[in-house]
Amino acid sequence: MARMGIMRHGEAAAGAPDSRRELTEQGRREVRKMARWLAQRDDIGAIRLVASPFVRAQQTAGIIGKILAVPVETLTCLTPDDTVQSVSDWLLEWFDDGAYLLLVSHMPLVGDLTAMLVEGSRERGLAFPTAALAELEAPIWAPGCATMKRFTQPGQL
Repeated sequence: MARMGIMRHGEAAAGAPDSRRELTEQGRREVRKMARWLAQRDDIGAIRLVASPFVRAQQTAGIIGKILAVPVETLTCLTPDDTVQSVSDWLLEWFDDGAYLLLVSHMPLVGDLTAMLVEGSRERGLAFPTAALAELEAPIWAPGCATMKRFTQPGQL
């Protein structure tokens, strides 16, 4: 079974353009808390960390990557304006080397992608607080094939 975490970036400041918005100090705290929690777990193993090119997602992934000592990859189809289909197509082509795939992206994409993978439809996208993490398991990353194993947000830690 392949394993994946879908994470929303930490709290970001208002501003324009949207792609340049940065994390707030609260956002940085949220992300550090989640990253430290991930680092303490012994059920994850190797991690492949992939993030949206937007600044707040890159900052989120950078904090996680530093704490977990893993490099950050950028995937252009993870922006808030991208479609679930584009991410789904990438997931179906992705070579699963057994690593835990951790995607860092934005609403509404994270909620819609999670709903599509678990329920087979994105009609009822999942609400994601900032820095929340949905952890899924699936034999293949196709609509309705995944099981939600855990949903964790910083306030729970």
